[in-house]
Amino acid sequence: MEYKAVAFTGPSNSGKTTIIEKIANRLIETKEIAIIKHDPSSKALFDTEGKDSYRFFHTGANVAVVSPTQTTLFKHKECSISNIADMFGEYDLLMVEGLKYLPLPRIGIFRGKIDSEYLLVVDAIAIDDSIDISKYDIPKSIDILDLNDTDTIIEWIDKNAKSMKG
Repeated sequence: MEYKAVAFTGPSNSGKTTIIEKIANRLIETKEIAIIKHDPSSKALFDTEGKDSYRFFHTGANVAVVSPTQTTLFKHKECSISNIADMFGEYDLLMVEGLKYLPLPRIGIFRGKIDSEYLLVVDAIAIDDSIDISKYDIPKSIDILDLNDTDTIIEWIDKNAKSMKG
């Protein structure tokens, strides 16, 4: 299987999830999309207390919930990104939120201000009009995208996403 992969990074509440959602909604009719989100604090909640899957997972067991329309995996150990990507089966585009250490083309998402530490790991930044770009020394190698122009971001992804084989 061959697919393209791109990552998104940025501070909390910068709009990473929103732009990934917009891209997925725009492309889902013509492409198979896979998304991996990093949860470094293990604070995301995925199930309802008292439901069977919640009770099973809290025994310490790894749990899979399978239905005709979805499969959900609850595991007590971290999985590698490649293992998770393989579980998705066939897809055209993998979008990763977070995981700065992954060697993928990366778009930094910023609102209000740009945190310059991210400039060391991004290939592009997507910003809105809350940022005065003239106040920053952005390396010429970093593309500047309009966070509110989903089509332009998709064009950047088409040109820059890393071709991968699974």
